Amino acid sequence: MSHVNPDPEPERTTGLEPGGGVPPGETPPAESSMPEAGPREPHVQQRGWAKAPLTLILLLVVLIAAFFLVYALVLIL
Repeated sequence: MSHVNPDPEPERTTGLEPGGGVPPGETPPAESSMPEAGPREPHVQQRGWAKAPLTLILLLVVLIAAFFLVYALVLIL
């Protein structure tokens, strides 16, 4: 497997100053692609919330809402 250097060659790239800098007003050279970017990752299927945690959260919300409703009724009466 051969490796391709993504950096431009300053001797052969137009618009570069000595040392590789770009003069004001000049567009820098485009970045080259990297064919060896990394290993191919398989698609990971995202799953939603499981039923048990979602049910527990909803039950907790209902219990807290019921507590405050009963508390408000006790204060009114």
